[in-house]
Amino acid sequence: MALAILGNGMVINPQRLIEEMETLKAKGVDVSPSRIKISYAAHLITPAHVALDKANEIALGQGKIGTTGRGIGPAYTDKNARRGLRAEIFADMESAADLVETHVAQANLTLERIYWQPSLKPKAVAAEFAEHAARLKPYITDTSLYLHHALKENKNVLAEGAQGSLLDIDHGTYPYVTSSSPTTGGAFTGLGIAPQFTRRVIGVTKAFQTRVGEGPFPTEAFGAEAERLRGTGANPWDEYGTTTGRPRRCGWIDLVLLRYSARVNGLTELAITKMDVLSGLSQIRLCVAYRKEGKIYEELPLGPSHLAGCEAVYEDVKGWSDDVSGARAINDLPQAAREYLNRLEALIGLPIKMISVGPEREQIIVIGN
Repeated sequence: MALAILGNGMVINPQRLIEEMETLKAKGVDVSPSRIKISYAAHLITPAHVALDKANEIALGQGKIGTTGRGIGPAYTDKNARRGLRAEIFADMESAADLVETHVAQANLTLERIYWQPSLKPKAVAAEFAEHAARLKPYITDTSLYLHHALKENKNVLAEGAQGSLLDIDHGTYPYVTSSSPTTGGAFTGLGIAPQFTRRVIGVTKAFQTRVGEGPFPTEAFGAEAERLRGTGANPWDEYGTTTGRPRRCGWIDLVLLRYSARVNGLTELAITKMDVLSGLSQIRLCVAYRKEGKIYEELPLGPSHLAGCEAVYEDVKGWSDDVSGARAINDLPQAAREYLNRLEALIGLPIKMISVGPEREQIIVIGN
């Protein structure tokens, strides 16, 4: 029986978590503590964090990061400043009420005096958190210990991050990054498990490139080309932000960044998604290097933070007109699609083990074991 673990590396909005649990429960999904476990060390997102996040984006104006406005950055700021609220407070919310009120009062100083934004009511937020505590207290446990025992018993653990490697706080396109580590290393620290338990590291990438928010994007497409990759928004799998609804920036696949991500994460294999989106294109572009200040770079010049000013160097490959959404084996794909995948493997240096050709679970081609 599978269960979900919310690790210590997460920041959790308790209200949204409860709402999601209620949605699942209404669909007949078991959301009892036997199926969901929350690390006592996970940090909590409060209404103050959300207010600070939105206020900061407003203040930055044209220089904004492009956050989702959900309070993630401010929650991690408090975590690293050693003043955050952890899920363990739900074990004794009566004693922790003062902590919540103090947290909101401190945030109010910043909201009022720096951002000129309205303040929040500390006691109201504390009362709200007391309600969350009553619901979530049974779920709080030592998830690191639980996972350790599971791995010792050779059980399978699938770790999933929330964002791409290029948004990693250390290894991403700083400062246009998230506040955590969605790389392989972040999985270990974010779950409290040791690296030696790792068997496979699967790099999941779209057949083209996307970006949410601001920051450099050497292979970005514009106009009709970008719209072709993005979709109209009529389908839930089109390239529009799940939180904000804003259109994602789209472009051609960037093999320089993929090689970098493979190295940073220690990838053993690749899974290519959205192959079906490329059907109907007569030509597909692969970014194989960058040109910057007259020099050609096949690897990142001084890391992803130095992508600004990089011009993509492309290799063009033949596209295909066939609809690939019905393919279930590699030989079901047209020859041009297979040649495209072979070229990706050669340029990245990793085998492609999975290919998705549509939004449904069964629309996947698995290669080998």
